Amino acid sequence: MKLFFASDLHGSLPATERVLAEFEQSGMETLVLLGDVLNHGPRNPIPQGYNPPAVAELLNQYADRIIAVRGNCDSEVDQMLLSFPMMSDYAWVLLPSGQRMFLTHGHLYNSAKRPALREGDVIVHGHTHIPLAEKDGEQFIFNPGSVTFPRNEFAASYGVLEDSMLKVKSFAGDTIVETYLS
Repeated sequence: MKLFFASDLHGSLPATERVLAEFEQSGMETLVLLGDVLNHGPRNPIPQGYNPPAVAELLNQYADRIIAVRGNCDSEVDQMLLSFPMMSDYAWVLLPSGQRMFLTHGHLYNSAKRPALREGDVIVHGHTHIPLAEKDGEQFIFNPGSVTFPRNEFAASYGVLEDSMLKVKSFAGDTIVETYLS
């Protein structure tokens, strides 16, 4: 299973174009969007190239390859522009290893407030804009950072899952953090 993770696009067309170009080059099967897709949110500045309708139009071309969850800046009005569902607060993915992956934005569930997880399960969230890939107790935590508003001096980033390895990568190709799911 090959998954590509992006979070916190916040309506930035240039950031979305970078994500989709990298997704195409990666050979990944599925694009996982971890919320805050179209709206910049009241606590963020207006991002470079802010154009939610154009972002929606571009993402809709990949609708059959997207799994998306709702972020705290996403709304029903945003859903009206998208041809893939994104209003669920979470989604589950079953990995070939039998491990479960809990996908969420991070404002309701996150590394500090987890749903009922089993040993070896993975919680994947954005929201903090800070990359993370680690084993914490019996579970794994993964955050691909943000493509539009990276924080704590990290580069804009995305995540991948390939061969049981979770990696957060910069658009320059550097691995920021990684963890093996075992």
